Amino acid sequence: MSTAIDAAGRLVIPKAVREAAGIQPGTPLDIRFRDGRIEIAPAPLEVSIDDHHGVAVASPRQPVPVLSADVVRSVRDNLRDERG
Repeated sequence: MSTAIDAAGRLVIPKAVREAAGIQPGTPLDIRFRDGRIEIAPAPLEVSIDDHHGVAVASPRQPVPVLSADVVRSVRDNLRDERG
């Protein structure tokens, strides 16, 4: 796939790529230039590690949307398809 950058510096990421990467409106992205390439990736979720009754649990520092059963099913099905 190809796309173009506009005069304001905006880049449209094709829908199929956004869906495959799980990028939705408002998703923070990391952008960097390395080895002659521009890399764009979803920013890692900042978490703190909390102790819950002797078990380390990662808790997001910012509010995150709750995963719906449909999203979980879709990810699971996609992983199964990829793995054969």
